[in-house]
Amino acid sequence: MAHLVPGVPTEVTPLVRRVLAPNPGVFTGPGTNTYLVGHRDVAVIDPGPDDESHLDAVAAAGEGRIRWIVTTHTHPDHAPGAAGLKARTGAEVFGFAARDEFEPDVAIGDGHVVRGADFTLRAVHTPGHASNHLCYVLEEEGVLFSGDHIMSGSTVVITPPDGDMAVYLDSLALVRALPIVGIAPGHGSFIDDPGAKIDEYVGHRLGREEKVFRALTGAGRATIDELVPVVYDDVDEARHPIARNSLWAHLRKLHDDGRAVTDDPNDDHGAWSPA
Repeated sequence: MAHLVPGVPTEVTPLVRRVLAPNPGVFTGPGTNTYLVGHRDVAVIDPGPDDESHLDAVAAAGEGRIRWIVTTHTHPDHAPGAAGLKARTGAEVFGFAARDEFEPDVAIGDGHVVRGADFTLRAVHTPGHASNHLCYVLEEEGVLFSGDHIMSGSTVVITPPDGDMAVYLDSLALVRALPIVGIAPGHGSFIDDPGAKIDEYVGHRLGREEKVFRALTGAGRATIDELVPVVYDDVDEARHPIARNSLWAHLRKLHDDGRAVTDDPNDDHGAWSPA
């Protein structure tokens, strides 16, 4: 991903440019991708963090034509820049709902359309990673802006209770059925084989779920912290505190499926047993 350089507008497709935010990290990979869609008038997808240099770069790339700012969800690497970009451009801010200090001008949901002079963006509600997560389909090019629903180079962390593994898998199936030819993710490079990537994601999740169940069966009774090093023995130990969130999400799904029991599935410190 050496071609991902912060602050430099890069053409992704004829209708789409990307400006990478300077916020690399464990959760963000090389940083958050901010996308500019359209030429005659422009929609910005995910303004990213409230970083002055990044927002200046996005506003400059828009060349005075940014009319809309749309967000995939309200996590701190995707939405906080909306207010600063609005102040620079006067653009209207769209998002699922007010939350996490994010205030949209217009609350939108599944099926909402943002129509520019040369593009059409349609919102698709894709909860799972976050209950307020929206993806956007660029209908003229068949490109899905996936936010944190699908990323390049890594899988997605699901953190309960707002994150839900069963709901996430349902949302992956929904996206799998869309007529898309590429995915512009919130983090990482453009994905040009959407079906293969989504199938990889589903296979990974279901495989991890079975590993969780085997580990739980072997232990008989265990806490999340006791299961993490067994289930994520293929992951750097430094990332186990992050992995425990997805493990909790897997256990909650197993509980909902009748395969695991615990006193309170909303307690991430309680003990679990196979059903």
